[in-house]
Amino acid sequence: MFNVYYALNFNPFTNEIDTKYFFQSRDFVQASARLELLRQHKGIGLLNGEPGCGKSFVLRCFVSSLNKSLYKIVYIPITTLTVKEFYRALCDGLGIIPAYKKVDMYKQIQESIYTYVSKNIIPVIIIDEVQFISNSILDDLRLIFNFDMDSKNLCILILCGQPKLVIQLSRQPHEALRQRISINYTFSGLSRTETQDYIKSRFKACGRAEPPVDEDAYEFIYTITGGFPRKINNLMNIALLTGFKDKIPVLNSELFLKANDELNITA
Repeated sequence: MFNVYYALNFNPFTNEIDTKYFFQSRDFVQASARLELLRQHKGIGLLNGEPGCGKSFVLRCFVSSLNKSLYKIVYIPITTLTVKEFYRALCDGLGIIPAYKKVDMYKQIQESIYTYVSKNIIPVIIIDEVQFISNSILDDLRLIFNFDMDSKNLCILILCGQPKLVIQLSRQPHEALRQRISINYTFSGLSRTETQDYIKSRFKACGRAEPPVDEDAYEFIYTITGGFPRKINNLMNIALLTGFKDKIPVLNSELFLKANDELNITA
């Protein structure tokens, strides 16, 4: 709707933007470096942070960088899965028909991973929203991904979730699993400078060299979004839509205040 008015080739603030338009924030660089280390050595990695801080986008960029003939990607959003539902989801992701009993599915999963590895294909299993995971599933993760008496890392397991997950993993019953986590990164969101650079980079990506944003508005944007990319995207979309409807060529702080009231964003 507002693309033509603001001379944009596409909406620069969609959350589904192509991964080629990544922004080199500190979070992006640090998390990507750790994922690359995990790719090289395999094992278990942990990404955690508040909702909308950029975890999913970093994961999308990581997955898109993998050669699909050499890696088998399995994505499982936890939500409220039971233990057996989790096993079934993992079987489905690996392309096998799940057995009825959990013990049989356990064998199927390990055998499937061995089979992929024998074909020089590395399974990459991403478990999202892990803050909702049950203690029972956490206990089983250590067993499922234990190969040759814990002497080998045959696949990549990435746990992604909110800070509650770190608290859960810090409890004594999960000590063995926690010790097997080889990379652990906590997202902090964009800094004030990064917030401004992020917005400018998104406009530049869609063909607008000079953003239609008042320079004084960036401080306000950072304050009300906390530097979280998803909040920034939502705020920018409403501001652009309002600016288009009201024929405001340059988005100012007053316009962002109205957009914030509409979204009721709190940092």
